[in-house]
Amino acid sequence: MAATAAYDEIADWYEGEFLPRSSVDDPAGIDRALRGLLGPGDGHCLEIGCGTGVHAASVRAMGWFPVGVDVSAGMLRHARGRLACARADAERMPLGDGSVDAAIAVMVHTDMPAYPAVLREAARVLRPGGVFVHVGVHPCFCGGFADRTDPDAVVVRQGYGDRHWTKESWTDRGIRDKVGASHFPLAELLNAVLDAGMVPERFAESGGPTPIVLALRARVPGKS
Repeated sequence: MAATAAYDEIADWYEGEFLPRSSVDDPAGIDRALRGLLGPGDGHCLEIGCGTGVHAASVRAMGWFPVGVDVSAGMLRHARGRLACARADAERMPLGDGSVDAAIAVMVHTDMPAYPAVLREAARVLRPGGVFVHVGVHPCFCGGFADRTDPDAVVVRQGYGDRHWTKESWTDRGIRDKVGASHFPLAELLNAVLDAGMVPERFAESGGPTPIVLALRARVPGKS
């Protein structure tokens, strides 16, 4: 619950300062990756770790009905005007089996030390044939081991394979230095999707010149 309390404490800063600064013109390509991999739809799209609900507009614009869950009451205070949402643990969501048509997790997996369990829970609540979209910091170039002080040359230090949690950060204007982050090496992240029973379909990288974001679309086997 420590991360929950931390996000409660920074919710107003996140909404009022961090989001406007980090989202102008979508510099990391987060929204572009989400739209490109999710695509149009007309059912319920669950955002896991919805935070302040800033991605709901993009989901709604593609025809989906956005709903969300998050553990932080402070973040949900800002989200409630943007989508239907509830306070819940992403490992134990208050949803029935096969109850949603799509699910997304956008820039949250490093906040979830048990992300493999979250992926299994996502697979549980998705209907057969349902789509899951992950958009997250790039495991190869973002983390406590990656120094991005020079935007043209990321320095990757020891620690990539340690799967550790850290508050170490190259900037004091971001999230990790305030609440910390978990790191999942690339193979571990992709294997967690497979172990959850989902089948990857497409991948995308964005931000640069060294990628900041890695995104993927996977599907729960079966017909709608």
